[in-house]
Amino acid sequence: MFNVNDIKNGMTIKHDGVIYQVIEFQHVKPGKGSAFVRTKLKDLKAGTTREITFNAGIKIERAEVVKSELLYLYAAGDNYVFMDNNTYEQMELPAKMLEEEKKFLKENMTVEVMNYNGEIIGITLPEKVSYKVISAEEAVKGNTTSGALKDVTIETGYTLKAPLFISEGEEIIVNTKDGKYSSRA
Repeated sequence: MFNVNDIKNGMTIKHDGVIYQVIEFQHVKPGKGSAFVRTKLKDLKAGTTREITFNAGIKIERAEVVKSELLYLYAAGDNYVFMDNNTYEQMELPAKMLEEEKKFLKENMTVEVMNYNGEIIGITLPEKVSYKVISAEEAVKGNTTSGALKDVTIETGYTLKAPLFISEGEEIIVNTKDGKYSSRA
């Protein structure tokens, strides 16, 4: 247990039986009334984000989440297979647990796995990853009114907006947090 005033970004907490990771927090001291802490929290099991306001000075429970690195191997039906590089032990995670992350998973990618009381509650991808463009729309000459972006599809099957000069077969870097084009590789 710790004081909510000591909350920091990236911390994992347990609130109402749910494990959350702190994305943002803000200490608010209004002119009238008591101070409070406004937080934006990510539910690590469901993957959803929610905002919760705590009164200043209350105690909240810290969730001790163990992080380890696993290597993504392949998809097997509705499961994704990962391997521990140290023990060579393989484990499968269901696709529904990786709803957002599976768009960016590629073979031999190292991911960070979060474990709480022996149960895997989520994975974290590297922030920026290089992908091969497998299809790209043709750029229409003079079509710069829409910010000069076109749809491209990367090797995982995910489609995103990229600049007109990106063509099929090129390597691009994608930000896995928001799914946006970052740069050429």
